[in-house]
Amino acid sequence: MKRKDNIFLKSTFILIISGFLTKILGFIIKIIYTRIIGELGVSLYSIATPTYSLLLTISSLAIPTAISKLIAENSSIKKRCLKILSTSAFIILTINFVLIILMLIFSKFIAINLLKEPRSYPILIAMALTLPFVSISSVFKGYFYGKQNMIPHATSNVIEQIIRLIIIYLVLPKLMLKSTLIAVIGLVLLTIISEISSIIVFLFFLPKKIRLDKKELQPNFKTTKSILDISLPTVSSRIVGNIGYFFEPIILTNLLLISGYSNNYILNEYGIYNAYALSLLTMPSFFIAAVSMSILPEVSKYYKVKNMPMVKRRIKQGILFAFIIGSFFSFIIFVFRNNLLFTLYRTTSGSNYIKILAPFFVLFYLEGVIISSLQALDKAKITMNISLLGVLLKLIILAIFSLCHIGIYSLVISEIINIFFVVFTNMYYLKKVLNI
Repeated sequence: MKRKDNIFLKSTFILIISGFLTKILGFIIKIIYTRIIGELGVSLYSIATPTYSLLLTISSLAIPTAISKLIAENSSIKKRCLKILSTSAFIILTINFVLIILMLIFSKFIAINLLKEPRSYPILIAMALTLPFVSISSVFKGYFYGKQNMIPHATSNVIEQIIRLIIIYLVLPKLMLKSTLIAVIGLVLLTIISEISSIIVFLFFLPKKIRLDKKELQPNFKTTKSILDISLPTVSSRIVGNIGYFFEPIILTNLLLISGYSNNYILNEYGIYNAYALSLLTMPSFFIAAVSMSILPEVSKYYKVKNMPMVKRRIKQGILFAFIIGSFFSFIIFVFRNNLLFTLYRTTSGSNYIKILAPFFVLFYLEGVIISSLQALDKAKITMNISLLGVLLKLIILAIFSLCHIGIYSLVISEIINIFFVVFTNMYYLKKVLNI
């Protein structure tokens, strides 16, 4: 029992340390680029981000989660593990190729008719071009999560962020001299270089003393089916969430325009809400992500052999960690929000939104751990249905309050209600599955 706990805690600890370093570097990067591109650049980037999030979710198809689960269940069979890895890469690259073609066709329509911001068109194209690199990197992450070897992930994350920091610091000011739009496009495309560095790091950690012929590396129906049986129900809930995020600025922009708000106000305040308020509130998410990623292969492994006491033990540990970490950071962010915003971004814009949201983000930090637990228990369909209902609820509330002339606070209110609904409903089903 002690050895099993040590493996789980060691994996979680490595992910927390690497997540902390990555987050620190990420904040430094964000401070640098927000100061370079200014509020207009931040707003343009923010208005395109929901579309990018949806694209990223579809492009990876939750295959990294499927890889993690399958590798954890077949960790002793090296050839089987590499077969899972190669098949996943083939599926993901095929999906990415189709997505890039679709975005080349529809990006202008999305920018002009839905986002009401023509300048976001080239930004959306740039975002689409980064998809294959981000997706392949995520495949390797899923592989090493399943192996419960967190060192490759930790190393690649830190190196990726260091390279990204150097490039942004050296290149972005030169692009800004040409125009804000070119600087934002450059900021997006620089992701390709940092993701390539991450992929190279992962390649160094792959098994070396194993020979596979081309036939063994080629995808087959059985492996593809095993991957998709796990990934499709899992990605469904994520796609639903990202579809909601995609429609969020569209509904908000159009209804606030009807309510009499100017396009400049909407673009500016939406940028502040996402780039400053939500960015600060989600700062501790790397802790929660570490716990969630460690829990999934652990719970999957014990659930497969029907070791329910260990399943319950791991889930309770994960939820406890998330609650303690979330409570601490929510309090710190609430109390020192102005100081943190000014230190990081040289502005206190967004403080009013943080003041309302921070107390409820204690629940938000529990969401990832609870959903990962349900996915490990083969209940991904439940999380998908809950996400769907949560998104519909959020968008309906957003639409209603956007017509009440309260500006971006309509988004704040819908976010809080969504957090309550999703967390408590998922927790109810988790208790039901575990009979506790």
